[in-house]
Amino acid sequence: MDSIIMLFLCLVLGLGLQHVKAFPQNAHQTLNQFVIYVSLPALALFYIPKIKLNAELLYPLGIAWLGFVFSFIFFYVVGTRLNWSRKLIGCLTLTAGLGNTSFVGFPVIQALYGEEGLKTAIVVDQPGSFVVMATLGVITATIYSRGKTEAKTILSKILLFPPFLGFVLACSMSALKMDFIPDLQTVFQKLGSTVTPIALLSVGFQLKIDRNSQHWKFLRFGLLFKLFITPAIFFLLYRIILGGKGLVVDVSIMEAAMAPMITGTILSASYGLKPKLSNMMVGVGIPLSFLTLAFWHFILKNF
Repeated sequence: MDSIIMLFLCLVLGLGLQHVKAFPQNAHQTLNQFVIYVSLPALALFYIPKIKLNAELLYPLGIAWLGFVFSFIFFYVVGTRLNWSRKLIGCLTLTAGLGNTSFVGFPVIQALYGEEGLKTAIVVDQPGSFVVMATLGVITATIYSRGKTEAKTILSKILLFPPFLGFVLACSMSALKMDFIPDLQTVFQKLGSTVTPIALLSVGFQLKIDRNSQHWKFLRFGLLFKLFITPAIFFLLYRIILGGKGLVVDVSIMEAAMAPMITGTILSASYGLKPKLSNMMVGVGIPLSFLTLAFWHFILKNF
């Protein structure tokens, strides 16, 4: 419960800082860079060496990887038919294709399914959402922010993306069945824990909700896809078509229903892909998701 309170508190604090003159107007850029260069790599270095690979991981892994592919196809088709700009298509692909599988997901899953459920949530997040953001997310952001881009440029963006470097090092440790010394693990854990407050402060600082904004109709498209269509697809795929049951499947589907990813929003905004809409996806999506998550939890328990 304290994690959920922190989500709302940091978002409100960010909104409040908009009116503090002593706070630099471009402060969100510094906050975003801290998350990308420090917090996210630390998170990978703490969690990934502890993950044990097995076949059952395919369910949670599919949530992030397939979910992003579904998002790309959906918004490319819809956006092309409705003559949306490239930046709008890229923005919604990123923000609706990446779920908040840790900062909202971890406390919600732990509350509903306990520590065993949390283990599955970590798999959805770290080798799933986190890596998709650092690879497919960067590719999408690069292409839609600049138009056609050479493969060499995209590759360099990925290889030099700090969270990806942290992921590669962490995966190497996991493959060798090694982990860092306890003191370093503690340091990484503490640095990684800064993602939620700093990222949400940044989102709140940039969030400006204008009732007459042209973004509302696009926001509805994005949140409809993220909060309803995506979990419905995975419910159909995992439960009906594949016949999957049990804790791993249920947690995976619940993670598919999470609000847009905070760091995906930061990635979108930092590449100039409709920053106002990007922040609205998180600012509106997180509170709304608590209602839609209750709906999906009811569906999973009763069907």
